[in-house]
Amino acid sequence: MTTKEKLVHAVEDLSDDATIEDAMERLLFLAKIERGIQQADAGQTIAHAQVKERMAKWLK
Repeated sequence: MTTKEKLVHAVEDLSDDATIEDAMERLLFLAKIERGIQQADAGQTIAHAQVKERMAKWLK
């Protein structure tokens, strides 16, 4: 599916009373998911233990 097709599909899935802000939020969410999948496919991930370690530091 092309980017344009993904955009059209995402907009068509919005409710009839959706705002431009709703559409922007949805598109940003989908873009972040796509970027995460690309990063995972490229091996740009970190181990679960590293995530736990980073979270522990952030939550101090």
